[in-house]
Amino acid sequence: MKRLVVTCILVLGSFVAGVPASHAAENTTITLVTHDSFAASKSVLAAFTRQSGVKVRILQSGDAGAALNQAILASEGGAPLGDVFFGVDNTFLTRALDSGVFESYAPGSLSNVPREYQLDGTHHLTPIDHGDVCINFDKRWFARQGLAPPTTLGDLTKPAFKGKFVVENPATSSPGLAFLLATVKRYGVDAWRRYWEQLRANDVKVDDGWESAYEGDFTQGGNKGAYPLVVSYASSPPAAVYFSDPQPKTSPVGTMLDSCFRQVEFAGVLKGTTHRAAAHKFVDFMLSQAFQQDVPLQMFVFPVRDGVALPAVFEKFADQPRDPLSLPASEIGRRRDEWIDQWTNTVLR
Repeated sequence: MKRLVVTCILVLGSFVAGVPASHAAENTTITLVTHDSFAASKSVLAAFTRQSGVKVRILQSGDAGAALNQAILASEGGAPLGDVFFGVDNTFLTRALDSGVFESYAPGSLSNVPREYQLDGTHHLTPIDHGDVCINFDKRWFARQGLAPPTTLGDLTKPAFKGKFVVENPATSSPGLAFLLATVKRYGVDAWRRYWEQLRANDVKVDDGWESAYEGDFTQGGNKGAYPLVVSYASSPPAAVYFSDPQPKTSPVGTMLDSCFRQVEFAGVLKGTTHRAAAHKFVDFMLSQAFQQDVPLQMFVFPVRDGVALPAVFEKFADQPRDPLSLPASEIGRRRDEWIDQWTNTVLR
């Protein structure tokens, strides 16, 4: 995916219960710094502006890691990139907190968010959505081949799947990093590199990012590639249905639930904002029913707020692991760079 800095002004307009209007905030414009995958309905955002008087300028700055790096560099230079940041996930949570670029703020509606998503007890970062990075497979390809798809990570090292699996580089891709962490969790800190040696011997393909892997190399992607197995998301099956015309009765994409690693995305107020009250209102808004209901079909992740109804296509087709793999954010923070370096030396040497 191209790493572009895209700037757009959204003149938004009425919002929602839970974000009171404020004359002091009227005619204020705040900047939301985020990754390229951020999306929200214009009508939902417009409602926020009509109620609060706050306009939102959206600054998209590459993938999640690149956007965070830019925010940190700008803060170190003495001028924040914007007022609110969205897109830090648990794989970079400690890096974001250690950078000191976020102010502490605890929205009142956190009481509606399960504790499992509230990973920052200091309230510098607020959970907004969650999803699971998983291996997806092309159901139709496997049916045509008369081959059962893999069900465990270990299956991927078997000869039947040689040259059939594409992953993303964890140094350049958020899902790539999540999948690396999944293998660390499953095989342990002393054995995960051996697993990747086996994948390398089985001709795993490595792409720089999700778009080139899923849309380019995956057989169910837009480019109809040559790889029927790909690291993507548990929400890929409903996305495959939603974006098809006509929509099929069953999704052509399946999920290998044994491989799933839980991601939680956060938003925070950037230190140095000159629009603190307006920034607080926008973080409140991101936990509102209106925004949370908008999340699934805009970013194909799950809302963190309790009681938010999912769209029918999610209810029917989304695969949710009962016990996704995870690692403590503190452990990821201590060893993330070490593991990425080891992965690079193991897989790309």
